[in-house]
Amino acid sequence: MTTNRYNVMSYRRCGNSGLKLPAISLGLWQNFGQVDSFDTACAMVHKAFELGVTHFDLANNYGPPIGGAEECFGNILKADLAANRDELIISTKAGYTMWPGPYGDWGSRKYLVASLDQSLRRMGLEYVDVFYHHRPDPETPLEETMAALDHVVRQGKALYVGISNYRVEAATRAFEILRRLGTPCLIHQPSYNLFNRWIEETGLLDLLKTAGVGCIAYSPLAQGILAGRYLQGIPDDSRATKAHSWLKREQVTAGRILAATALQEIARKRGQTLPQMALAWTLRRPEMTSALIGASSPAQIEENVAAVRNTDFAVEELQAIDAICARAGG
Repeated sequence: MTTNRYNVMSYRRCGNSGLKLPAISLGLWQNFGQVDSFDTACAMVHKAFELGVTHFDLANNYGPPIGGAEECFGNILKADLAANRDELIISTKAGYTMWPGPYGDWGSRKYLVASLDQSLRRMGLEYVDVFYHHRPDPETPLEETMAALDHVVRQGKALYVGISNYRVEAATRAFEILRRLGTPCLIHQPSYNLFNRWIEETGLLDLLKTAGVGCIAYSPLAQGILAGRYLQGIPDDSRATKAHSWLKREQVTAGRILAATALQEIARKRGQTLPQMALAWTLRRPEMTSALIGASSPAQIEENVAAVRNTDFAVEELQAIDAICARAGG
């Protein structure tokens, strides 16, 4: 069967690896749990794949309830996309609380191996393409955590490994350990957007470039603030109103709303919507492999994917954007 999905999307090499990822990837952090519409979830996955989004990002604790997003995605795979498995990059993570007792959280070998086994069962998979440690563990030796990642690759349960939410010092050590073990780190997943530039300010992006590790940004739209959802107030169905959301009402500040409104005018002059420009900005640097979007509808995915048509910025545009964001505050 012929398809033009691969003519819609652009693909970027992930660090120094042989793997390419779509510039826009779909995250199942929100709207794929048991409390959400399965039909809508299914339609979003289909629309994403139709547009060349081949990378679907999950974690063991995505839901609600925990594990719910993996179960949802597994059902979609089984029903509709099993024949396309070799065209998909499926990632999952472990690092947050999953079950009671001392073995259901953080970064021990016991937890990571058990969690990945559970994730594979929920999704009906023999392996994932990328398995991440989701957050640093302040107590478990980093050597143990990285050895567990190496172990699951050697078991054939993951093709590549990555880390998420690691700062520069810990990331540097993790890369060194994995390289020594023979399973180099493929990718780092940090938060990154116009209002949250810590990976630039702390030198993490420079480290990733030097180490040959890819970078995929989560929350590139600041959980909806840069999607323009809050310019006229907080909608009843938005993330800021949901009890299980990480975005709280108090984070939707007046400064950020004013900044988003001003940024929207720059986007209009570029022939883009605000979310399209925000995603393009996130992808403007060569160190960036992909931007990880969330979505609540197929139309939203279609709009966001169109961001890849223009990721170039004039110096004057970047200066204007920086000045606006500097006034936004926290």
